[in-house]
Amino acid sequence: MCATVTHPFATPAAAPLLATRLGANGVPAFDISAACAGYCYAISLASDMVRGGSAEHVLVVGVEKLSSVTDTSDRGTAFIFGDGAGATVVSPSDEPGIGPTVWGSDGEKWSTIQQRLGWDEILRRWEAEDAGQTVDWSDAQAHDARSASTLAMAGQSVFRWAVWGMAPVAQQAIDKAGITAADLDAFIPHQANMRIVDAMVKQLGLPEDIPVARDIAETGNTSAASVPLATERMLREGEAPRGGLALQIGFGAGLVYAAQVVRLP
Repeated sequence: MCATVTHPFATPAAAPLLATRLGANGVPAFDISAACAGYCYAISLASDMVRGGSAEHVLVVGVEKLSSVTDTSDRGTAFIFGDGAGATVVSPSDEPGIGPTVWGSDGEKWSTIQQRLGWDEILRRWEAEDAGQTVDWSDAQAHDARSASTLAMAGQSVFRWAVWGMAPVAQQAIDKAGITAADLDAFIPHQANMRIVDAMVKQLGLPEDIPVARDIAETGNTSAASVPLATERMLREGEAPRGGLALQIGFGAGLVYAAQVVRLP
């Protein structure tokens, strides 16, 4: 299961090719498009599949190449986005290792993070240019078809939504897992913005000794890859304990969000 919004082909998906390259040709394989929440969405789906018996082991991959969809002249996004990939395997366990997922969407804010123009409109304008017509791309804050295909973000609107809307979602995930914030061994939020992370920590009232992922300072915002990348680093460096409880949350374009408490491998 591959969580990504930057696979360069609308079809076929990235997952079947990845499965074949891993020597697993023939297994079910598909992509999901939930932007920065994609990994947490995929963890929930994988957990349900294993619990329901439709799969025994599920490889979940969060991967993005945001450099391919970033307008390097856009001061609001060019310095934020990065490339990365992370993966985990969800398998049967004698004890629950993935708590209930709290997830949802807010389509009213669909335009706050989006490709500047849809491909249908870009193709229509290309055809007009090929016919010798003068095409104005300024309505998409773009110079040409290349920049029209990049991401645009209403930074302040997204910031306010994340700061005030995502802490309650994270708290619900803690509550549904049947624990308190003091029981957590790590907090691994999507790496969108350092101030968003700090605001969530404060609103959740997390104890000062709980490790918090702030990998954006080194990796940038890698969308669906940010949570698994941060998880791997925290485990590798001993910042988070293996077997400990971690609260993870992803949120982004859609707008979509998902959070769950997991037991670290």
